[in-house]
Amino acid sequence: MLHFVTMKKKWIGWSVLIALVLGFVLLYVLGPVAGPMPLWMSILPPLVAIVMALLIKEVISSLFVGILTGTFLMALYGGASPAAALGGGLLRVVDTYVVGSLFDADHVTIIVFTLIIGGMVRVITANGGMQGVVNWLSRKAKGPRSGQLMTFLMDLCIFFDDYSNTLVVGNTMRPIADKLRVSREKLAYIVDSTSAPVVAVAFVTTWIGAELSYIQDGINVIGLDMSAYSVFFHSLAYSFYPFLTLAFVLMLIFSGRDFGPMLKAERKARAMRVAEVEMQAEAKPAHIIDAMAPLAVLIFGTIIGLVVTGYDAAVWQDAGHGFFSKLSATIGAANSYKALLWASVLSLLTAIAMTLLRGTLAFGKVMEEMVEGLKTMFNAVLILTMAWSIALVTKDMHTAEFVSQLLLKWSLSPALVPVLTFVLAALIGFSTGTSWGAMAILYPLILPSSWLLCQEQGLSVDSTMPLFYNVVASVLAGAVMGDHCSPISDTTIMSSLASSCNHLQHVSTQMPYALTVGATALLVGVLPTALGLPSWAAFLLGFAVLGLVVRLVGKKV
Repeated sequence: MLHFVTMKKKWIGWSVLIALVLGFVLLYVLGPVAGPMPLWMSILPPLVAIVMALLIKEVISSLFVGILTGTFLMALYGGASPAAALGGGLLRVVDTYVVGSLFDADHVTIIVFTLIIGGMVRVITANGGMQGVVNWLSRKAKGPRSGQLMTFLMDLCIFFDDYSNTLVVGNTMRPIADKLRVSREKLAYIVDSTSAPVVAVAFVTTWIGAELSYIQDGINVIGLDMSAYSVFFHSLAYSFYPFLTLAFVLMLIFSGRDFGPMLKAERKARAMRVAEVEMQAEAKPAHIIDAMAPLAVLIFGTIIGLVVTGYDAAVWQDAGHGFFSKLSATIGAANSYKALLWASVLSLLTAIAMTLLRGTLAFGKVMEEMVEGLKTMFNAVLILTMAWSIALVTKDMHTAEFVSQLLLKWSLSPALVPVLTFVLAALIGFSTGTSWGAMAILYPLILPSSWLLCQEQGLSVDSTMPLFYNVVASVLAGAVMGDHCSPISDTTIMSSLASSCNHLQHVSTQMPYALTVGATALLVGVLPTALGLPSWAAFLLGFAVLGLVVRLVGKKV
């Protein structure tokens, strides 16, 4: 405990020192200013937050300083003196951006959802339900490899929403991973790198509505006589990063190899004394139904909620579309946040009811455990709030527009547009911490631009369509990759909290893997297919390259 307090003081000291140095440097260099703020400065808030987090290994204070950098610059270029800009910027961090992020109904829903899940997990842990799951899965998962494979398969089963995926799988598999001596970093990596790629390319997900609406906006400008769903379907042939990521996770699992910081984390986990883990596991009662029933309510309740909130009688009465097309349209139009909230409340009530009916715990004890579960999520909620706040700062400072303009101002060959799109989406996803934001910005911008560029170069429609599909896929794939690498990404944060893994440890161990797959997807998939290589050949080549990387670079744990 003393060591923890000492480390916290060290982090705070570093944070304050860096913030003061940064403030004085800006005051000295900038001084009184006049005129609009240069657009290049919009990259400073996320850059400061990311660099500082990587240096001092602490997220909350890093995000705070990043937000303060943005509010200071906006106040300074708004006409305030340097001292007033610093003081006013400090106040705006809280009264404008933190409060503003909490005024978003979707953000509040995610906070409530996260808290309720924390309460539910604590209840089913206290009543022995989670131990029952551990005991059952332990009979199926005999070692680290089968435990990791079980995590991967559970991720595939919860394909419809990334938030549900990370929280359910991470919390469920964490005790299994501990018992099998799989590191928390590896668990967080599998959870994070399976959830978003699956949700991004599946036909029936909470992402599909946003994806289709963005694509539709782009093709409306072009005047293309195709449905957004058809364009999305054809683009899957070029979605290299999501599919290669899933393959890479499996390669690591079956080979038993890792590299970089993950190798160190895995070897450290394998060195744990098994007796301690097993002794802790045996100390609890075990009733698997007490956990499986609330989890089933959460999963199926979310699906039912998606159908209920997205139901449109006209869609289901249309005889021209098949069942899965109608289901996809329904879930695409659903209010996913409301569905998650409904399901989480019902799941918590189910856990409480089963605990009381079985007589495992008294009512007062159940309430006490639930509150303790809510408390365990406070740190995660704080990080999420700060991440949303810095996203608001980047929006007000037009960070994404700066990155887009920077990379789109050169005249390019049409074959390079998918490559540029992938890089651009990754940078925006990384700097803003949201793949949805990257998609919202780039789809309306890049789809008409890429189509127009191809037409100006004299390409026929038949020659343009493969490039167009490649661009559509590259926006989504690059956004997911940038999100995977970003310390300020909400899904990355949630993967860390669900797996009880130090957030920056998760980022530092996952980033080399994400960059490896991203580089392979770009150089072996996106670019060659833009130059004419069939996508199936690019996929085979990508799988082979990743297999060689695992074999030659990876080492046995």
